[in-house]
Amino acid sequence: MAYQVLARKWRPQDFASLIGQEPIVTALTNALSEDRIAQAYLFSGIRGVGKTTAARLLAKCLNCEQGPTPEPCNVCTRCREITAGADLDVIEVDAATYSKVEQVRELTESLRYGPARDRYKVVVLDEIHRLSRQAFDALLKIVEEPPPHLVFVFATTEAEAVPATILSRCQEFHFRRVASPLLSRHLRTIAEAEEVDVSDAALRLIARAGEGSVRDSVALLDQLATFGAGRIADQDAARLVGGLDARLLHGLLAAVLDGRGGEVAALARRLEEEGWDPRNAFSQFLAYARDALHLALGGGGELDGGVVVDLPEEDAAALAGLAAGAGYENLLRLLHHLLASEAAVRRSENGYLAVEIAWLRAAELPKLRRVEELLGGGLRDRGDDDDAGRGEGGRRGDGRGATAARREAAAAAAPTALSGDEPRVEEKPTRRDVGPVSEREETVPEPPGGDHGTGDEGGGIEAFLDRVRRRKQPLAAHLEADEMAFEDGVLVVRHPPGDDRLPTRLAKAANRELFDEAVAHTWGAGAAWRFEEGEAVAGAETGAADEQEQTDPATVAAAEHPTVQTVLELFGGEIDTVEEKDER
Repeated sequence: MAYQVLARKWRPQDFASLIGQEPIVTALTNALSEDRIAQAYLFSGIRGVGKTTAARLLAKCLNCEQGPTPEPCNVCTRCREITAGADLDVIEVDAATYSKVEQVRELTESLRYGPARDRYKVVVLDEIHRLSRQAFDALLKIVEEPPPHLVFVFATTEAEAVPATILSRCQEFHFRRVASPLLSRHLRTIAEAEEVDVSDAALRLIARAGEGSVRDSVALLDQLATFGAGRIADQDAARLVGGLDARLLHGLLAAVLDGRGGEVAALARRLEEEGWDPRNAFSQFLAYARDALHLALGGGGELDGGVVVDLPEEDAAALAGLAAGAGYENLLRLLHHLLASEAAVRRSENGYLAVEIAWLRAAELPKLRRVEELLGGGLRDRGDDDDAGRGEGGRRGDGRGATAARREAAAAAAPTALSGDEPRVEEKPTRRDVGPVSEREETVPEPPGGDHGTGDEGGGIEAFLDRVRRRKQPLAAHLEADEMAFEDGVLVVRHPPGDDRLPTRLAKAANRELFDEAVAHTWGAGAAWRFEEGEAVAGAETGAADEQEQTDPATVAAAEHPTVQTVLELFGGEIDTVEEKDER
């Protein structure tokens, strides 16, 4: 006898053998038991889940010599002929090649005659969505009012392409994808019966590669059994099916979640060197990240008859630890990015490059998480952790990242830097000593007492400084370092000889306007201001101004502020200029 492929040899011959479609089996067997046979049925779903098989089983149940019955005998002549596709009263038509309106009209004319021998004439129209619009119109009348001996069974993978006029005259059943654990058990039954030596890990790999299709999964098992001469090695299954090793997926996910771009790029190059299909690898990593998301949500139990995470126990435990450390929100963000990149990966002519770029972009997401911590006041002590995660020194490749000790010292020096003094570090507090960002921003440096003169007993000077401070903190820092007095309607600013930093800043029109407005707001529209020793400096040469700008206290303060240092380290940047926001 000629060899028969496993997909045909193991085709279900009764409803009990139709796996993964229990609701449909229950509905059809109840209808057969109660003799409630509909005029037309529509079976929809992906390929290989049992649509055509269910149509043949329904035909056997209707025409069995012991029927109508929910369990065909499979030994009578009618059952055997229907199984072999030789029954004259069970007509199977491929609508993809039988789509012309003339062909459908000939079919409908022949259907008006009764069955030659069987109890029912059953017409199975496969891929019905391929019929033309005119062909559907020609079929509509007989589907709506068929003879009592006629039953239609339509099968399609695209139910949305079937006209509503046909759908409304059918009982519709949607065939689900079969869960991977159920497929694995089914494959184990076939492997034992066919004496195929295969491990559970290889069967899980085959089941997942089948993507819920029973026929595809059994065909893969048949192919691998032929390749290995009755023995399927795990390495052969991974190579032929295209499945990645769980350790590789785990390492890739860990590298992405930690932001280790170099390791991610190395793994992407390894996939290319070993000849893995890039799109398949991307899909498997997406599924692995989804498993991590389910574990972060506390998944792993039974759900709708299947298992949320279809992984070996040891792999699931390792992934659960990784997912717990990453957190649900970060995994959800990662999956959102991967889904957004999936279309570009599938369309790209250079799949390896598209996959590598998508994974490297995903590895940048941890930077956003750290920035969110900074903006949300979640600045934490990460000195040792950063050094361990990034290698010795904890620095970026360009060498501009600050070490933990420098950031801690800058945190202690930040308040004095804002007041214009030289930062002094007496001890190195931890990150916890710095406090949330919002608390630090509420702390406004107090001006040195007794240094502003007594022209209005200090009250007007304080109001003036407060006005400037709210508009431009760096400019207020310069003023606080100088002596000021309000005398005879004029604000006199006495700065030390040779210190022309404040006049240089007031050479800018925007700063002068702010100064004028603050003086007028504090002492009235007739008030004026002047420098005791700095009038000639206002017109200083551009080179001198540039030199002073380089030692701008605001730039120094910003550069040594811990939050700014961390952001510069994250993105490898540097401070060019410091501009205060105008809050008018």
